[in-house]
Amino acid sequence: MSTKYRVIAGISAACGLLLAASGAAHAEVEPGGWSSESPGFKVQERGCGQVDNLTFTLTCSTASGDQRAERRYDTYNGGTHQFEGYFRVTSMGGTRISLKQTFNDTDGDAGPYFMLAVERGGRLYAVHGGDTLSNAGTVGATVRVNTVHDVGEEHRTYINGSLKHTVDSPGGSFYDKFGAYRTSSGNGPATVVWSNVKFWRK
Repeated sequence: MSTKYRVIAGISAACGLLLAASGAAHAEVEPGGWSSESPGFKVQERGCGQVDNLTFTLTCSTASGDQRAERRYDTYNGGTHQFEGYFRVTSMGGTRISLKQTFNDTDGDAGPYFMLAVERGGRLYAVHGGDTLSNAGTVGATVRVNTVHDVGEEHRTYINGSLKHTVDSPGGSFYDKFGAYRTSSGNGPATVVWSNVKFWRK
């Protein structure tokens, strides 16, 4: 290898290390020790829900029935799990659309355990209890969401890197979902674009 190509190879290796370090830093919404993971997922389209890669659309204003466009990830049992993703509401003709869920998959207790939703105007809130987490979800704004789930202990939600919501967690089996989903009091149409979705555990 010539001197020229040895220099280029060295620079490329250094850049790779810097990018790896940068990627690891994103996991540290809480103290480190995280391991990256890549759970599998299934696409769910029901009612007027449509999924195109990471674009999730409810095309109708129907205020009843199952209207959803989501990714449903693999079930986990025990441990501490972190989700990170960035969403941008690109259109919001309706209101009260769920964006991200941590779903209880435990026999006898199955159901949505934590639901982050957005109202028209940008209010982000926890569906169970109604707590306001932020007003950052306006149309066109990009918002970072992290959920940290210590199974059997606590579930924490961060908006743009700041802790906004904490709730006790039972033990059992859970999974992550995100996309656009009509809440029981909401309706479309709406389009939500997600990006840079990552998962870690420890």
